Amino acid sequence: MISKMAVVDTTTIGSGTKIGEFAIVRMGVRLGKNVIIHPHVVIEPGVVVGDGVEILPGAYIGREPKGVGATARLPEFERHVSIGSECSIGSNAVIYYDVRIGRNTLIGDNTSVRENVTIGERCILGRAATVNYHAQIGDRTKIMDLTHITGNSIVGNDVFISVCVGTTNDNAIGKLAYDDSRVQGPRIGDKAAIGAGANLLPNVEIGEGAVVGASALVTKNVLERKLVMGVPAKVVRDVE
Repeated sequence: MISKMAVVDTTTIGSGTKIGEFAIVRMGVRLGKNVIIHPHVVIEPGVVVGDGVEILPGAYIGREPKGVGATARLPEFERHVSIGSECSIGSNAVIYYDVRIGRNTLIGDNTSVRENVTIGERCILGRAATVNYHAQIGDRTKIMDLTHITGNSIVGNDVFISVCVGTTNDNAIGKLAYDDSRVQGPRIGDKAAIGAGANLLPNVEIGEGAVVGASALVTKNVLERKLVMGVPAKVVRDVE
């Protein structure tokens, strides 16, 4: 069922799909079966939505990144978004172009996902979480509310990142020209856990199964299955 008050230019719409009032679905969008698009959603050309996806009111899918001469990095992207089957996209979430989201993934309200990002299957991005450019997130990973995953970060499979965690990627704090080889975010191994309010500095590696305590400041690599705590973070014990 398509509301008479929606603007729907695409003709590629699967059976059982519903589009609410004042939604805008541009030409070239592909909608699978049994998709639910709530009122005031905007979906730009090049977006592919899998079967059973629900997109809640006010979400914007396919936003074009713009540097407007203010950013040190010139955005590069393809005009494509892929959302896997059975995902849920929260109210007022913004998903930029060149994003791929695996099936059964939950994107929370007010979440922002920038260009060149891959998110795996059965993941959670909590409310108002932000994922910056060129980030990779594995399968079954949970990133809780108000956490920021910085550009050029890698997050593995089965990772848990608690609320209000900060990650950064530039030790020069913006004083030098942008260079991908230098500006690198953290690399978080499979099954690692990051406690609430922790801060991971640029280019640190969190080993597989490691645990970072709440409010810790991680300034150097953490080995596999180690628990670190404190400011700066130090090894407390092994993780059994």
